[in-house]
Amino acid sequence: MPFRARHLLGIETLAPDEIVTVLDLADSYVDLNRRSVKHADALAGLTQINMFFENSTRTQASFEIAGKRLGADVMNMSMAASSIKKGETLIDTAMTLNAMHPDLLVVRHPHSGAVDLLAEKVNCAVLNAGDGRHEHPTQALLDALTIRRAKGRLHRLKIAICGDIAHSRVARSNILLLGKMENRVRLVGPRTLMPSQVGELGVEVYEDMTEGLADVDVVMMLRLQRERMDGGFIPSEREYYHRYGLDAEKLAHAKPDAIVMHPGPMNRGVEIDGTLADDINRSVIQDQVEMGVAVRMASMDLLARNRLPATTGVMV
Repeated sequence: MPFRARHLLGIETLAPDEIVTVLDLADSYVDLNRRSVKHADALAGLTQINMFFENSTRTQASFEIAGKRLGADVMNMSMAASSIKKGETLIDTAMTLNAMHPDLLVVRHPHSGAVDLLAEKVNCAVLNAGDGRHEHPTQALLDALTIRRAKGRLHRLKIAICGDIAHSRVARSNILLLGKMENRVRLVGPRTLMPSQVGELGVEVYEDMTEGLADVDVVMMLRLQRERMDGGFIPSEREYYHRYGLDAEKLAHAKPDAIVMHPGPMNRGVEIDGTLADDINRSVIQDQVEMGVAVRMASMDLLARNRLPATTGVMV
């Protein structure tokens, strides 16, 4: 299986065949995770450290579960209680951890590029769990796996990514991945929430949800990232929901079998109608959570194989 990367820092550096390799292996891990006994030995004897400088529920939990199911020794660092709070630099923290000889380092950081910098300073494989507005590669991979399993393919689909595009690393990683896989990507949202370089992304841009969702196969909603906003990007949450929140009326413009996605956490009644989010006939939001564990297992397995060719991979 072709996968040449020594780190997983972003989608931008992955070739289409490497993306397919991750998704194919993740499919195997979906099957494993649905068994009564969910253990494999791909990471047996290896040490995984999770460093989350931003709050996380889904990503941190799924990386922890993924590592443990593959047999790794997993340590979650409490960054609020770390020496960084005493003034230690990120690089010094990285060098300290490097001296302990970890094999996998999973990092989420509020500043774009911080994870890339860490990867230059340590000897282990580094996985980007989200850095600022830059990238969130495993989220895009799990979204891709969810789409492929729901639609039967991951190419030549019409996919609308809606909402807060400007502040979203999820949107950036998905735009890169879906473009590499020959999909037609639309960005839908207010002008104030579009990135300044949107014209360079190779996508179609819509300010009207009715036009943007017309005849699409996938509707991917995004969270309003107020923690990254500085100023008035929307008039009010009520007005935002009226114009850009997904409800049954807006979804009716998509294809009848269009699926609904959201990376979470959701603001119900702001980005998406709660009833629609829970509709098992249209929503694949819980499937995304399930795919997240499998994709993170596959990603760490492949990185471990590149560093330790003798690892055995998924048990069948």
